Amino acid sequence: MTESVYRRVLGAELDELAPELRPYFDGGQRVGVGSGVFDLAGSPLRILKPVLAFMAWQRILFPEYARNVPFNVVNTPTADGDLGAVRTFHFPGRDRVLQDEMRVVDGRLHDFLGRRGGFEVRLELAVTDGRMRLRSDRQWLHLAGLRLRIPALATVTVDESWADGRQHVDVRLHTPLLGDWFRYAGYFTYGYE
Repeated sequence: MTESVYRRVLGAELDELAPELRPYFDGGQRVGVGSGVFDLAGSPLRILKPVLAFMAWQRILFPEYARNVPFNVVNTPTADGDLGAVRTFHFPGRDRVLQDEMRVVDGRLHDFLGRRGGFEVRLELAVTDGRMRLRSDRQWLHLAGLRLRIPALATVTVDESWADGRQHVDVRLHTPLLGDWFRYAGYFTYGYE
């Protein structure tokens, strides 16, 4: 399988992306490597630190919050056409890793988060004005071999765009009560091995 997970979901709509973004979303079966800086990364809410610390162990989220955080990303296609990603955030004195795998399930994009893929999020994709937007609409937990649908703990949005000669990304986790309680946003350069 040579088409990217994004191409398999969006088809020709993917061609509406800014030309500079297309290689990132339509890389097929190549390993992609990027590096950049997040203008901000993490959660400013101290009350969430214990939960976020546990999620850091699972490689889903992390308890740190800082500005100007260097990072690296490696996207690795799997033999069955999925796309694994490892993002490493270089905080002062500590690296944090987020890990996930994108899969196409019944024609829709699902993101399996964490070292064991135990948290699943279904994403709606849209291309608007050359930008890519992903927004969560359903979530599941995988426990003891069971797939359990859960109420949305947060709405996840991912905005990818091209400006000033760089790719920009803005990832937000939002709940009505807390607002944007976890976010990372910045820019990076990207290429293929």
